[in-house]
Amino acid sequence: MHLNQRVRGLNESVTLKLNTRAMTLAEEGRKIYNLTAGQLPFRTLPEFVDLIKAELNFIRSFQYPPVAGLQELRKKILEYFERSRGLNLQQIQEKINQSEKKLESNEDKLKEKNFECDVIVCNGVKHALSNVLGSLLDAGDEVIILTPHWVTYPEIVKFCRGEPIVIKSSIFDVFVPNLDDIKRAIGHKTKAIIINSPNNPTGTHYSDDWMKAFANLMMEHPNVAIISDEIYYEVFYFDPRPTYFYQYCPELLERTVILDGISKTLAATGLRMGWAIGPKHFLDGVAKLQGQTTSGASTLIQRALVHLDFSLMEHYLIPIKAHLRVNAQVIREKYRDNGLAHTWYQPFSAFYYMVDFSRTPLMKKYKKAEEDKTDYSTQICQDFLDQYGVAMVPGSDFGVPNSARVSLVLEKEQFKEAMDILVRALADKL
Repeated sequence: MHLNQRVRGLNESVTLKLNTRAMTLAEEGRKIYNLTAGQLPFRTLPEFVDLIKAELNFIRSFQYPPVAGLQELRKKILEYFERSRGLNLQQIQEKINQSEKKLESNEDKLKEKNFECDVIVCNGVKHALSNVLGSLLDAGDEVIILTPHWVTYPEIVKFCRGEPIVIKSSIFDVFVPNLDDIKRAIGHKTKAIIINSPNNPTGTHYSDDWMKAFANLMMEHPNVAIISDEIYYEVFYFDPRPTYFYQYCPELLERTVILDGISKTLAATGLRMGWAIGPKHFLDGVAKLQGQTTSGASTLIQRALVHLDFSLMEHYLIPIKAHLRVNAQVIREKYRDNGLAHTWYQPFSAFYYMVDFSRTPLMKKYKKAEEDKTDYSTQICQDFLDQYGVAMVPGSDFGVPNSARVSLVLEKEQFKEAMDILVRALADKL
């Protein structure tokens, strides 16, 4: 048997290779500081565990759910979305439907189509994104992706026969994409743009001003859909709270899909529960795809979420946010103490930090000449693991050369040790 061209074209994850190497070294007795984690190493909400246990007593929890998800849960998700983002969906829907009549041609007949917000429940946000892009893209459609980006975005776009168009940013801009660059990238083939705020891998979120300007830009391009990955929305540990473009131009919800779930806010990555919020007529099509591939997401977890008080998530995250604040401060202190403050930036959401190699003394060991533009991210990460026992994710996976992502979730003392080794190595003091 032979793999098809689409699968052969997917990039293999360097992260998995490094994790395997890290586990091998740990088994050999080496002390390893694993800074690659994309999940919180904390117990999930006890009330949630109790609800899951209670649902185990019912036969219905082991049966097929509706493809798009339990209606009670979908309603609850919409209510949480409205409350947390400060929206009134009923008013927004009425305004959109009153301001423009939507007419769609179907066999020479014109029929009116009203906008309505809906939800589809999926097996995690990655699955939701795959379903959305699989339902949206035709061969050759372009999708704009802002760097630094989650490693999966361009790979799913390519798998769905789309063309990823990457907009670069750097630590010099504190990883904020230039809106003029986005504007120039939009063309007649542009089908969608993906944004992720709070951002994996930078640990930052876009400012209110940026979101307002982005909203205005999107209003100029009515044929471009927006996919907003908000899985880290609740995980901000310094103010201000993240805001979004549709809070400034609510009519953009008519062509926006919001992705969210419980993986980060409930430290429940293994339960695979996420959702997409968007226009009902589009999500009805997404449900067709889901129905023919995976069917509905876990009935057991959906039923537990139906009975969970979502307001508990905010309280659950309080000590976790305090932990992340402490480790963010550790990063600042280590950079300052080793004379690298000029390469540091302030993280304030999600639980990551992008380490910039390019402006540190370390790069002299790798660059063959001053004008050398080679990306040494993977080689540096491999060397750090082998020489110092520090495991990181190469920045090349996120579209940022000569950098690496580190996770802030380690216990404080371990994290201090890891950052001390890391930053001293960057300063060429080891």
